[in-house]
Amino acid sequence: MADFLIYLLSLSPEWAWLAYTAAGLVHVVLVLVLVLIIGAAGTWAERKVAGRIQDRLGPTRTGGRFGWLQSPADGLKLLCKEDLVPAQADRALFLIAPYISFCAAFCVFLALPFADGWVALRLDVAAFFILAVGGLEILGVILGGYASGSKWSLYGAMREAAQVVSYEIPLGICVVIPVMIAGSMDLIEVANGQAGWAFPSWYLFHDPFTFVTFWVYLTCIMAGTNRAPFDLPEAESELVAGFLTEYSGFRWSIFFMAEYASMFAMSGLGAILFLGGWHGPVPVAELLHLTPETGALAGYLGNLLGLCNFLAKCTLGMLFMMWLRWTLPRLRIDQVMTTCLKYCVPLASAMFLGAMLWTYAFPGGVIFRGYREPSPTAAQAPVDESVVHNFNYSGER
Repeated sequence: MADFLIYLLSLSPEWAWLAYTAAGLVHVVLVLVLVLIIGAAGTWAERKVAGRIQDRLGPTRTGGRFGWLQSPADGLKLLCKEDLVPAQADRALFLIAPYISFCAAFCVFLALPFADGWVALRLDVAAFFILAVGGLEILGVILGGYASGSKWSLYGAMREAAQVVSYEIPLGICVVIPVMIAGSMDLIEVANGQAGWAFPSWYLFHDPFTFVTFWVYLTCIMAGTNRAPFDLPEAESELVAGFLTEYSGFRWSIFFMAEYASMFAMSGLGAILFLGGWHGPVPVAELLHLTPETGALAGYLGNLLGLCNFLAKCTLGMLFMMWLRWTLPRLRIDQVMTTCLKYCVPLASAMFLGAMLWTYAFPGGVIFRGYREPSPTAAQAPVDESVVHNFNYSGER
């Protein structure tokens, strides 16, 4: 987009920063609007799913029979509520903690691609970036619990810290397996490596080990996003409301917007790593020749179709997590840690070893998989010899 603005406005090199600044602001606004929509839609869907599972109707009055305007009404109500700060709280940390969690969840979307080339910032290490930045959300929870001046908030924050840090280990191992198969940490390369029919192109069906890894990944992201049955940091039956006990009004809602944004982002990451990303189970875009090779308009329509596929997979992932929340009972804290250390970590490690040996023994797959050259990484990228010749052997120009 920046290059287009430079061409359109005929900007000289010294004024090119204006185009890059404008392009960055557009990307930030689009991602922010998307995160707000995810928070509103997630709140509405949570209530409808919970209502149906509990033999209720959920929201049916605000905005028509389906309660479409329930989330905007709740947002307006929270904006009008008084913003209370406990007398014993650390005021500065207490006020800034929700925004730290939200910023971490927001920054994940900067490197999350929604279609081929449709990403705010394409990174060669996008998978690593999402895991690293997404893990910073815990800092807001810890600060919020510590700064509240309440033992219940502090207990909830410490539970969240122990839970998230523990589950990041098997989560990282699960992410490494598709990255190893694709030969790249660029998520666009990982998704495009699964183009074609779902079976057997998707990495979910690459081998038995990646199939098991997918379910371990689901378990880890549910614990990492503080979803039941792993919602011990909130545990209203034990800790009043956990780290949220002393929060009210808009800052209380910020934590939940960060939670729903993280659910969507982790579902999107799982869709890219295991479920083909924006490639559907049937390669409709390829069958209809909606590819950039056919023309710019055809490529745009193909990406639009891919965007719909990707959003559908992310939505199904969020609905799956909501379904489990209202179906399974909450675990005890010792059971949560046991699930991680005794089951998820050994399983993820074993699946990593198995997938590595399988890929080495069958580089082209076993069933209907032709051999594919791995995507070029930074180490494999071609070198511009004109640049190399400008340096002598001592490393100086």
